[in-house]
Amino acid sequence: MPSLTPVPPARHLLRAKDLADARFREPLDVAALASAARLSPAHFSREFRRTFGETPHQYLLTRRLERAAALLRNTDRSVADICFTVGLSSVGSFTTSFGRAFGLSPTAYRNSHPPAASRARIPTCVLQAYARPQSSSFREDSGKRPD
Repeated sequence: MPSLTPVPPARHLLRAKDLADARFREPLDVAALASAARLSPAHFSREFRRTFGETPHQYLLTRRLERAAALLRNTDRSVADICFTVGLSSVGSFTTSFGRAFGLSPTAYRNSHPPAASRARIPTCVLQAYARPQSSSFREDSGKRPD
């Protein structure tokens, strides 16, 4: 019977990291992330920090703040709405954390970028048509009928 090769520990940690990336809006805690990695919460926290250089909580907060920054740049939604959309529950804590990460309050960050309403909105179908390769090997694109 062939023996199974052990999975490197970092592979299990990537499951938790992927979970944090995909479901950052949800109320994730260290126990849920540790469960995804199939490790105890304490061991998971130590290994995550050793492997990725930050705690699971810091990593999750960074993902949430990055998404919040994108929403501040690209939408006219209120700061409070963005705070709750990215999975945070306190506007005050959000403002403080955002300021530490980006050096500006959420409102000042938004004001440092062009307003979202000033950008032209291009329908997805137009973007896809424009991005389509000019020379294609598909028969329906060549204008010729199949033999």
